[in-house]
Amino acid sequence: MSTKRGFLTQAAAVACWLHTPAFAEGVDGKKLKILRTAFNSAEVGFDLPQVSDQTSVTVASNIFEPPLTYDYLARPAVLKPLTAAGLPEVSADFKHFVFSIRPGIFFSDDAAFKGQPRELVAEDYVYSIKRFYDPRIKTEHLYQFETAKVLGLSELRQQALKSKQAFDYDRPVTGLRALDRYRFEVRLAEPDPRFVHLFANANYASAVAREVVEAYGDDIAAHPVGTGPFRLKSWRRSSLIVLERNPSFRTQVFESVGAPAGHAQAAGVASYLAGKQLPMLDEVHVSVISENQPRWLAFAGGDLDLVEMPTSVARLAMPNGRLAPNLQKQGVQAFASHGADIAFSYFNMEDAQIGGYSPEKVALRRAVVLAYDNAEETRLVYQGQALPAQSMLPAMLYGHEAELRSEAGQADPARAQALLDLYGYDKRDAEGYRLHPDGSPLILRRAGGETARDRQVQELWKKRMDAVGLRMQFETATFGELIKKALAGQLMIWGYVWDLGSPDGDFLLGMGYGPNAGQSNDARFKLAAFDRLYERQRLLPDGPERLALMHQATRLMLAYLPYHPHNYPIRVDMAAAKVRGYLRHPFTRDRWRFVDVLTT
Repeated sequence: MSTKRGFLTQAAAVACWLHTPAFAEGVDGKKLKILRTAFNSAEVGFDLPQVSDQTSVTVASNIFEPPLTYDYLARPAVLKPLTAAGLPEVSADFKHFVFSIRPGIFFSDDAAFKGQPRELVAEDYVYSIKRFYDPRIKTEHLYQFETAKVLGLSELRQQALKSKQAFDYDRPVTGLRALDRYRFEVRLAEPDPRFVHLFANANYASAVAREVVEAYGDDIAAHPVGTGPFRLKSWRRSSLIVLERNPSFRTQVFESVGAPAGHAQAAGVASYLAGKQLPMLDEVHVSVISENQPRWLAFAGGDLDLVEMPTSVARLAMPNGRLAPNLQKQGVQAFASHGADIAFSYFNMEDAQIGGYSPEKVALRRAVVLAYDNAEETRLVYQGQALPAQSMLPAMLYGHEAELRSEAGQADPARAQALLDLYGYDKRDAEGYRLHPDGSPLILRRAGGETARDRQVQELWKKRMDAVGLRMQFETATFGELIKKALAGQLMIWGYVWDLGSPDGDFLLGMGYGPNAGQSNDARFKLAAFDRLYERQRLLPDGPERLALMHQATRLMLAYLPYHPHNYPIRVDMAAAKVRGYLRHPFTRDRWRFVDVLTT
């Protein structure tokens, strides 16, 4: 009874602070269309170079715009212009790119513009990309441009670091410059056949106005001003983010090359959106509800219109993969997708306990991977809402190997025990836990969040490591705090999910590239043989030669195990009956511009 009361009390409490009417009345007496949704982790802020968490990036991606995007319905992904007038001009050697921005696009109004409308121009993209190179801006995304070797920008950054003076945004560089008011070019030192995909990712290539950044200084993360369909109306940190329709947004009518054959939901969305002007919503209310139970109860109780189904309720909400009868009666819609995300753990290769490249350290990581049971995690924690991962590259990414089978995909505690014994971890302490080969204490520390699901994962890890005699301890913090520690190399083992922003496997392979250590390479993996493979595949167009190199790189990562692949999550988004136009695109985050809410 105490548990049941606890759930009811929790749900009531959520309803009290969350309750927002589905419709409010505007100044003209018309009902405002409000979409109410929620995320499971708090936002960090809305300055895209400085954030990578799902909540911050998703909200900011509906405020800011890159030049390109992906067609909302097309599968496989198809690039198309967003603020650009067309797809960029690309040289035959993939080293020179020219982007043309459509005239007549304006930033949302802001005091920094002193009452004047502010048009988006090519120089805004030049400035926005340069911000990644500014040493004063703490970003984990710089490698996206440094790996591509944009001519002159790394040198400009090094000059600022060496002189300890402000980064010179006005100094021209060969690799990035505005050609005129609406055109800018990028020049690379080496070919990069997939470089254009960076410009479809809001996280890397969205435009911000220089005068806004200079006006708000260190507080820029609280003042997002973009050209997108929405602008920030209000913000209660870690609680509620309210976006409103951007009154300066241009006329945009929905267009698509079409839904994939046999996809009934996509076909329905295509029919509904055909010819409609975007956006259709007046406001988007984003709540932060970290625990699965109250977040689901808020949706089930009608206080949310759109939510990703917590896996903990999958057996109730989607028994045998079908929407539960009670939800069907309410007209609830379920949208399932998978193949573009990866859940994994990383091992800090610089950590004295778990890192290193010697045979005994590799054996220790292999033993940890073999001892942990991904299938058990999928069954108990994800409630079956995931597919087993054999490598770091999910099915929708170029470079994925459908036939690959690895140690990551099959638990084998007996082999784990044998490996530990063989490589000198056979000594035990007074409590029966294994010691290092030199007799020193062996303590594994895994970081994680503070939710019920995190605690469930920790229990599985503890049980599995105990079974092979490995002592594991846990440290918990908020997602934002863990990101900071990961970038500083202060975590031994941590796991999370990457939502990919491009249909290519290069990003995930780049997580093993040595120069990316401290940015995307949380494991700080540095292996010359891997780096050579990674660099070679980047220069090649798609085809058998590149695929062969990607597969070799994948096998090196599996051999040294800086990363432990767990699963490819199945995402199930639940939408109320009144929601129209929604579909999760695997590589974009600005879905709310396509969503409508029926008012009758």
